[in-house]
Amino acid sequence: MANVKLSNLVATSFYDLHDDLLHKKHSNYWLKGGRGSTKSSFISIEIILGLMMDKEANAVVIRKVASTLRESVFDQYLWAVDKLEVSELWQASVSPLKLVYKPTGQEIRFKGADKPEKIKSQKFRHGYTKFKHYEEVTEFKSHEEIRSINQSLNRGGDDIITLYSYNPPASVNSWVNVTTEHEKYRKDTVVNESTYLSVPKEWLGKEFIADAEQLKKDNLKAYEHEFLGKVTGTGAEVFSNVTQRKITDDEVKSFDRLYRGLDFGFASDPLAYIEVYFDKTRRALYFVNELFQVSLSNKEAVEKIKKLNPNFEYITSDREPRTVAEFRSLGLNITPAKKGPDSRRQGFKWLQDLRQIVVDETRTPNAARELTSYELERDANGNLKAEYPDGNDHTLDSTRYAVETLSKKGGFVAWK
Repeated sequence: MANVKLSNLVATSFYDLHDDLLHKKHSNYWLKGGRGSTKSSFISIEIILGLMMDKEANAVVIRKVASTLRESVFDQYLWAVDKLEVSELWQASVSPLKLVYKPTGQEIRFKGADKPEKIKSQKFRHGYTKFKHYEEVTEFKSHEEIRSINQSLNRGGDDIITLYSYNPPASVNSWVNVTTEHEKYRKDTVVNESTYLSVPKEWLGKEFIADAEQLKKDNLKAYEHEFLGKVTGTGAEVFSNVTQRKITDDEVKSFDRLYRGLDFGFASDPLAYIEVYFDKTRRALYFVNELFQVSLSNKEAVEKIKKLNPNFEYITSDREPRTVAEFRSLGLNITPAKKGPDSRRQGFKWLQDLRQIVVDETRTPNAARELTSYELERDANGNLKAEYPDGNDHTLDSTRYAVETLSKKGGFVAWK
């Protein structure tokens, strides 16, 4: 470590913040920025150094869902240990997930907020929780959820430091954006903004730079949100990343795999079947085909779906055992979605975080209508409600089912 220069690991946009942390000038640090800004890399380096300089310090690193820790933020901290050339001083454990500083036994523990009982009252053999790092803050439902965790961890020392890292949501009324606006006026708080533009190009690679420049040409608004971390939405719209344009037959022929979803119709509710293509490289979702109709018998619905899906490709559907069984008996290759707690919000969040949702109103008119008109509701005082409204979302539900296997996958990107 003696030969390691921090200037080779920390982008210029974080120099002042490094000095601020070193001299303990503040307690709360909100690091918001676009893709490639290296904010998470900076935090992991600072916490590793913080424990090595303070024998009483321990850290807790938190994400909303525990299963996303291993291949994301845990790998980020292993990266920091390697870059600082102190690997021989740290021991990694995956069960439980933690890093231990060998000379003193200090720990960095990695916890998921979906299991709050495993976060509360963290006790260490030596020292206290000096550092808390909330990664991907936008995954949390509200500031109150984070505040509740903080109340149980803010014990044992007078110099506790909390760091939050996130890409700002597009909506100006997202709880994260609203909270940041309030927090920046606190004397014990710093709000730091960063972008990839302050990061040496060789850290990011030619492909990353080319990707950013191409998006800047194709969709300036999406570029400003994704890479510059700007709040680009008006507040009410749920999907601000929709592009309406013609999807050509040649494009569809090039799509190597379609994902299919089905939302059953009941009474006056329409049956909604959707076929989409996911471009993983460009993080774009294309809407290819749809069936949207009320008063269809199950037999009629299956016949119409078979015309769109003649090869009986896999379909993910709503969970209604009797209907699933009947559709299967009529010849569809259908499996109900796993869903689970908070799956609706998670599915919509995944769609919101895509770089682009491409929809052709001639191919999928109802999907186009729902995607562009779906907005958050307001209360009696005109304030936006946090919950996604129920209704006018039939193709949206079938889309969530179609991409369920994609939206539940995690991932780690270096220099995040």
